[in-house]
Amino acid sequence: MNRAFTPVVHSLVTALMIFSGAASAADAAQPAAAKVDPAKGSSLYADGDAARGLPACVSCHGAAGNSTMAANPKLAGQPEGYLYKQLVDFTTPNRQNPVMTMYAKMLTDAEKKNIAAYLSTQGQKPGAAKNKDTVEWGKKIYRGGIAEKNVPACASCHGPAGAGNPARYPRIGGQHQDYTIAQLEGFKAAGRKNSAEMTTIAERMSSAEMKAVADYVAGLK
Repeated sequence: MNRAFTPVVHSLVTALMIFSGAASAADAAQPAAAKVDPAKGSSLYADGDAARGLPACVSCHGAAGNSTMAANPKLAGQPEGYLYKQLVDFTTPNRQNPVMTMYAKMLTDAEKKNIAAYLSTQGQKPGAAKNKDTVEWGKKIYRGGIAEKNVPACASCHGPAGAGNPARYPRIGGQHQDYTIAQLEGFKAAGRKNSAEMTTIAERMSSAEMKAVADYVAGLK
């Protein structure tokens, strides 16, 4: 009985070896994933690419990601994974912006990763709270939420100093007040659709509460 099946077993083993060898050869033929290169990200951020009509990111977001324009976010020190995700999201219906959508679509996936890697290593210049009348209110919301509206503490996701968490939650400490308010309002009005969590939270907040939180987090370091 065993001798009768030996040729069959031998054939199966041979076939498996051939298949395994072919699979290994196919794997070897696959191009290696490009290594993330912050230096290339720095160059593209600072100089853009005139040949493609891609302007330098620095023109809107400032040197090393420290925007001086209140409507444009500071990008320095943002988690790398989060920055990359946002650049991808700008190419989808979930986060549309007339300027960023156009430029994000011009970037390759590798370029998105390179820029994100570069910006994540840059130091953010601190901001400051401006409205002394609401800073304590903003602090209370940030640290403890709004229980009666089922709004969680912002710190539970963004951290006690607003440093954020990789991929999911951005750094909001030190961010421009105007930009933070615009994003909260965008989530509330469903103009920005790339975070179900933030849409739910923003829908429960008043404009005054948003402004108080935005002013408080601007001063976090």
